[in-house]
Amino acid sequence: MSDPTAERTHAAQAMRPEQIDEAGLGAGPRVYLVGGAVRDRLLGRAITERDFVVVGATPDDLLARGFRQVGRDFPVFLHPRTQDEYALARTERKTAPGYRGFVVHAEPDVTLEEDLRRRDLTINALAEDEQGNLIDPHGGLADLQARVLRHVSPAFAEDPVRILRVARFAARFADLGFSVAPATQALMRAMVAAGEVDALVPERVWQELAGALATPRPARFFEVLRDCGALARLLPEVDRLWGIPQPAQWHPEIDTGVHAMLVLDMSARLSPDPLVRFAALCHDLGKGTTPEAILPSHKGHEERSVLLLEAICDRLRIPTRYRELARITARYHGLAHKVDELRAATVLRLLEGADAFRRPERFAQLLIACEADFRGRVGYEERDYPQGATIRRLQAAAAAVDTGAVARTARLPRLVPSRIRAARIAAIRAARRIPPESGVAADA
Repeated sequence: MSDPTAERTHAAQAMRPEQIDEAGLGAGPRVYLVGGAVRDRLLGRAITERDFVVVGATPDDLLARGFRQVGRDFPVFLHPRTQDEYALARTERKTAPGYRGFVVHAEPDVTLEEDLRRRDLTINALAEDEQGNLIDPHGGLADLQARVLRHVSPAFAEDPVRILRVARFAARFADLGFSVAPATQALMRAMVAAGEVDALVPERVWQELAGALATPRPARFFEVLRDCGALARLLPEVDRLWGIPQPAQWHPEIDTGVHAMLVLDMSARLSPDPLVRFAALCHDLGKGTTPEAILPSHKGHEERSVLLLEAICDRLRIPTRYRELARITARYHGLAHKVDELRAATVLRLLEGADAFRRPERFAQLLIACEADFRGRVGYEERDYPQGATIRRLQAAAAAVDTGAVARTARLPRLVPSRIRAARIAAIRAARRIPPESGVAADA
């Protein structure tokens, strides 16, 4: 991290008084840049958005200057030109369970220090004034330097969303080596034990989960949630994967939960697409419900994975496009890995089941998720995945069949589908140049 003095100088240059107070609030109200923009500047990271706190003002003061109020539960306003968020300094008092059970006090007498005290983490409780001077009443700068995620005050326990935020920040800054402070981890465990996470609404859980999928190390999100017990309450289908063995011959890491996290992080390495990453997360859910008598084999886990995936998507109201890709990944990743051993007819079944002819873009996403599964194993991280190239070649060959010409050769309309399938199977056979009947290997 760069020198704090230099950062303050840079901040003063980057945030001149006329910029931080673009609306001309005047000498009375005071405006501060707060939170993520200050944190990311100190970390040397790009700033994507700026948030401001206004001290000593009323809603009428901002409305009179053209600001538009958008906060329903507390006074947040959009700047009339920049659309940056300006919030009146406020305090909060817990009145009911969950993250909505708060009474907000936002009056001109609320100080900046009081506003910062209600924030979640010390690294987010930083501010800069109009001259670029750093204001750090809770040790956020020291925690940035130590790479620690630490709660500001015991009030952290009043909002269960903060558990998800800590986990997301751990994933976002995993490449910098951030860890959760032991006291914060203990507080999160106590919140879970008290049932606070049970009050979270599905939409907010998915919002934070989707944000975590966009981070460089999304597995860290789930590891932090698991460590405090929240994963078992929010995503039991994922949590139960840990401790389930797999055949060491194919999975040197053995533990299914470890494998799931390796696959998730590999998917982040291979693609920025959050749909691919979600599919990677959910591809093996069925292994968590494999009958103990057949372990470490997981015969039939694909269909069990689909059922568990549907339950998660229903419960968290996950968008359809995530569900659809995850569903075909769970169902067909095993066949994709064994493409060289499959009969041509089985290859076509894979292509048809995954809707590869009508949805080629989604089929390409499936193959990336399959590659993440293959390489998300100890010792396999740098290996090639030739199955992907093989499937793409076979799919292209089958898609090249002139279905209109084939249909015209059928004497009866009811014979058209079988004629097209036969032509595509022949194309697949020709493309792979192997004997027609090569057998299908049993799934592990």
